[in-house]
Amino acid sequence: MMAGLGQHSRTRWRTHLRSNPRSQGRMGPRTGPDRVTLGVIGLICAVAGFFILSIVLGPVSVLLGWLAMGRRWSGANQALPALVAVVLGVIDTVFAIIRITTAATGAPF
Repeated sequence: MMAGLGQHSRTRWRTHLRSNPRSQGRMGPRTGPDRVTLGVIGLICAVAGFFILSIVLGPVSVLLGWLAMGRRWSGANQALPALVAVVLGVIDTVFAIIRITTAATGAPF
């Protein structure tokens, strides 16, 4: 019975030592880029894709935007930069495919 009391008091003492409540528990460790950062990087890739390397930066911005939305389409209402990154990335990719196909056929675009 004494061991139970001692264990309880140690547990209570340790809980107030946590400086950040998000560091442990249900949310898990906070490592890697967060969703807002992924959305902003995807948006930058999408805008840059209109000028250079659109066949590469378009799909990258779609991927980063989708990851920023939490890998589901219902997260779009919370992350506007991520949604814009996905839409602009799709436009970049479509324009890049059109440019490649018209260049292969010799038609001007």
